[in-house]
Amino acid sequence: MSKPANTALQERGVELRALDLKGSQETIVSALKDIGTVISAIGPMEQLEQIPLATAAKTAGVEKFLPCGAMPVVPVGIHVMRDLKEQVYNHVKRLRLPYTIVDVGWWYQLSFPELPSGKIDYAIAFKGHRIPGDGNMPTALTNLRDIGPYIARIIQDDRTLNRMVLVYNEMWTWNQIYDTLEKLSGEKLPRERDSLADLEERLAYAEEKLKKDPNDMLPAFVKIATQYVISWDIRGDNTPENAKYLGYLTSKELYPGMGFIKFRDYLQEVLDGKAKPVNPEMKDVREALFKAQRTEY
Repeated sequence: MSKPANTALQERGVELRALDLKGSQETIVSALKDIGTVISAIGPMEQLEQIPLATAAKTAGVEKFLPCGAMPVVPVGIHVMRDLKEQVYNHVKRLRLPYTIVDVGWWYQLSFPELPSGKIDYAIAFKGHRIPGDGNMPTALTNLRDIGPYIARIIQDDRTLNRMVLVYNEMWTWNQIYDTLEKLSGEKLPRERDSLADLEERLAYAEEKLKKDPNDMLPAFVKIATQYVISWDIRGDNTPENAKYLGYLTSKELYPGMGFIKFRDYLQEVLDGKAKPVNPEMKDVREALFKAQRTEY
């Protein structure tokens, strides 16, 4: 409760309430008292802990529940994280708890490679990027800083009740991203590529390692990352067209005049040294995973 991120919210007038999702239903219901909308922003490996939260939200009379979507558009059966989320979504629907599921495409902050000079390493979340396939598959991208304004509109919009919504800013391919970064930086980028066969081999190896030790963090990370890449860069799942096929509304049709930060402008911000790194407290963990992955995978 006293960590800097929480105290910063408190200083802005936000009321903080302690909540243990592994505690009793009575304590969870009590923490949700008089709250109209619950937005779940939970860690990727704790998705199923939303089940008691949703049950308590129903008891507490919550008017709208936003389970932790916040991922690219992925059909069920393609990605382990999406399948975990589906268990939560189905529980919410069994409760007849009013809901809105919001997916956000992929983040700007994870959508560019490092430069040979190392100039933008401060903002790189994962090093060693390889272009999947031919690099021409478009995917929906969103700036993390724009997600808050989207959510603020969505939770007040009756059109989103009991619906899935895709929010996104722009569509980009990896080739377009590399070309633009080269033009803005003046540096030539190496373009290493992964075929579908490469990705499937990596995925199979990770799954075999997980059979031996389900708690091994490295193959779990490799599996999650590789399934994402196959989904949006090979299959082309993360597009507004596919979202509409799956029953989503999109931010473009809901809020056609809403402004956002353009991806090219964000890349310039990165080059100017003004971008904010993603979860800098996790940098050492990410680098250790990267080194292990490059050695073993």
